[in-house]
Amino acid sequence: MGGFTVPKYRYPAQFEGGERELLARIEGLLLRGGYVLGQEVAEFEERLAGYLGAAHTVGVNSGTDALILALDALGIGPGDEVVTVANSFHATAQAVARRGATPVYVDCRDDDFLMDLDQLPAAFTERTRAVILVHMFGKAADVPRARRLAADAGVPLIEDCAQAIGARSHGVRVGTASAAGCWSFAPSKNLAAAGDAGAISVQDDELAERLRLLRHFGQLQQNRHEILGYNSRLDTLQALVLLHKLDRLDSWNARRAEVAATYRERLAGLPLRFQQPGEDGEHVYHLFQVRTETEQARDGLLEHLIASGIDAVVRYPVPLPHQPALAGPAAQRHACPVAEELSRQTLCLPIRPDLEAQEISHVCDAVTGYFAGRAS
Repeated sequence: MGGFTVPKYRYPAQFEGGERELLARIEGLLLRGGYVLGQEVAEFEERLAGYLGAAHTVGVNSGTDALILALDALGIGPGDEVVTVANSFHATAQAVARRGATPVYVDCRDDDFLMDLDQLPAAFTERTRAVILVHMFGKAADVPRARRLAADAGVPLIEDCAQAIGARSHGVRVGTASAAGCWSFAPSKNLAAAGDAGAISVQDDELAERLRLLRHFGQLQQNRHEILGYNSRLDTLQALVLLHKLDRLDSWNARRAEVAATYRERLAGLPLRFQQPGEDGEHVYHLFQVRTETEQARDGLLEHLIASGIDAVVRYPVPLPHQPALAGPAAQRHACPVAEELSRQTLCLPIRPDLEAQEISHVCDAVTGYFAGRAS
């Protein structure tokens, strides 16, 4: 293959055409101070709220903490149950467990890999206190329907938006039509900090104030702690990085969609399936999933791609109900056969807004070559 490689991340590309301005602002911050909840944090929160169409965003130190603080602010704790999807990243369920509550799992759909909302009502019990709807791989779930089902059960809807910034559900930005939207800006995300960072978007003024208390030791003023809080503040340096990138997010997402369309076109006819994209704007392609017919084919394709210098990866090989850290009777309450199949049959191809034509061709040629070799 001539040593040609296709990495899944290329961080320097995100700073091209403006890095000097950013470095100057970072230098100014380092010399000025204001490292904790500095003015740039408030500026980013205001800009992000405007971008999303939210009344408030509250910056925190990670997407995981965004979930934990949102659950705390909504009163979720020991003895409660929170319903979520079986094929998410570990943090979705970990946040529930960290609040002392119990995660309960619903299977995903075979076509779009998102929570099967037909199965959601069966997961409700008298102990259910919230639903966490996850927008997997960048694809927006059906927020209006999930909100109606949660309201019928008398519980709030929380959105795990870690992978889907900029996506729309029925024309509305995700993270704005529920009790809380929880965001991650980890370096792998479509809008990426230079380390851990997160935020919570809310429409309710009182909930926003409670979240601001929770993230900062529960204090309204120095040494006066109104509630038991956390140390979970968006770092000012990360806010600067995010401010630098926010205006380019939509163009980056559009480019991701173009790459995904090229993959679908050039890999058509192979024994592969893809996550259903939905309408325009519903998918921002944080990850591009391909699904093989068998686990053997997935593992063989993965090995072939890696040998070809392509940074393919499996997300997520162990469904949440089977994670040892989350074991318990509730984990097995509802069968999740689709999530289990996806864990054995899917892998992610590299997808970046700066992915070049030569890289795309290399990936497509390698995938095609693998299946041609199997047929011969």
